[in-house]
Amino acid sequence: MGQRKAPKDGDRKVGRRALLIGGAVAAAGSAVLARDELARLWWRVPGVEKPRKEGEVDFAGARWVAASDANWRRADRPDDYGIDMVIIHVTQGSFASAVKVFQDPEHGAAAHYIVRKDGHITQMIRELDVAYHAGNRDYNERSIGIEHEGFVDRPQDLTDEMYEASARLTARICARYDIPVDREHIIGHVEVPGTDHTDPGEHWDWDRYMKLVREARTAPA
Repeated sequence: MGQRKAPKDGDRKVGRRALLIGGAVAAAGSAVLARDELARLWWRVPGVEKPRKEGEVDFAGARWVAASDANWRRADRPDDYGIDMVIIHVTQGSFASAVKVFQDPEHGAAAHYIVRKDGHITQMIRELDVAYHAGNRDYNERSIGIEHEGFVDRPQDLTDEMYEASARLTARICARYDIPVDREHIIGHVEVPGTDHTDPGEHWDWDRYMKLVREARTAPA
């Protein structure tokens, strides 16, 4: 999670965005661009979006706690934005403090999930929607963000229960969106272009984590 306050996603209202896109399409005369952008905008028209149920989670066993709607953007992924990446974070604080800041509309950032040291998983933003977690708009739109309770300089915070629960979560996300289980598509926050964050830090065991994700990916559902 890093710094206390992160920049917001910088989204614009659909009406202005549609006008800008329309102008660009007319100027470029590109039928392909027009088709792709119209398809994306279609899923953002009120009344067209997928059915939603209050408190519904995307990962069985997760507990729902809603983030402030100032810290994410409503979408209909993967129909408007394809999902091809999972981004791993460390909270730089306790589980309770992470929940608190993600519920703070002034914080400007939140992830889809938080994994506690004991393996408990809380979902705060639907996978359908764009969470402001990566500090990079393109990466926000194409990824799922998973926070992990603890500090980057405390390897003891990275428990067996946390690794195993997080790996099961990531494996299910990869299965749902057909994301390859490799280090090009499962990355740390530090690897996002333009970020000034260092999480998940040098103590995060990528070899162990990726092995657990692969095992969970191939295990019976």
